[in-house]
Amino acid sequence: MSGFIRHLLTFILHLGLFGPLVLGVLDSSFLFMPLGNDLLIVALTARHRVELPAYVAMAACGSTLGVFLLDLLARKGGEEGVQKMMSKRRFEYLRKKVGERAGWAIVIGCMAPPPFPFTLVVAVASALGYPRHRLLVLVFVTRVVRFTLVGLLAIWLGRQLLEIAKAPAFVWSMVVFILVCALGSGISIASWIRRSRTAPARA
Repeated sequence: MSGFIRHLLTFILHLGLFGPLVLGVLDSSFLFMPLGNDLLIVALTARHRVELPAYVAMAACGSTLGVFLLDLLARKGGEEGVQKMMSKRRFEYLRKKVGERAGWAIVIGCMAPPPFPFTLVVAVASALGYPRHRLLVLVFVTRVVRFTLVGLLAIWLGRQLLEIAKAPAFVWSMVVFILVCALGSGISIASWIRRSRTAPARA
């Protein structure tokens, strides 16, 4: 398992600029990738700090693209479609909060770490008709700010981070992280499929 994870991490790191782009899309979709791009930018920047602006730009573009894809689905399905992604009680709560200050909710979601429900906030905002161009601009700008801060932290702690990355404890922590992401993604997709099937029956 350790060897497999090392090869997987090496592959992701070798994607270079495309790594943050790919993870950015996944991080803003239905998949469960908490802090995935943050960790990748830290690892990349610690090795090649001069590439930080490029990593930030690609990560922000990937996240914006992921939100755009999510927006297409949520806006097309409307409130009824978004309710399939969550319980009715949670939807009503998010609809009230997002409906009052959608812009601020999106900004906070882009900056806040898990467990803030960023994907659900975006889906509800889209279903309620929040302007798409504003949504995408807010996501891109706030993601640039977030990933820049993460990259600067990596530069500040560069040597220490590289030493940590070589430690066996770090490798196993990444094993756990990837397994949790895979499990969380499976649960998220299964829950969405289950709700999409049972919603018509309830109606």
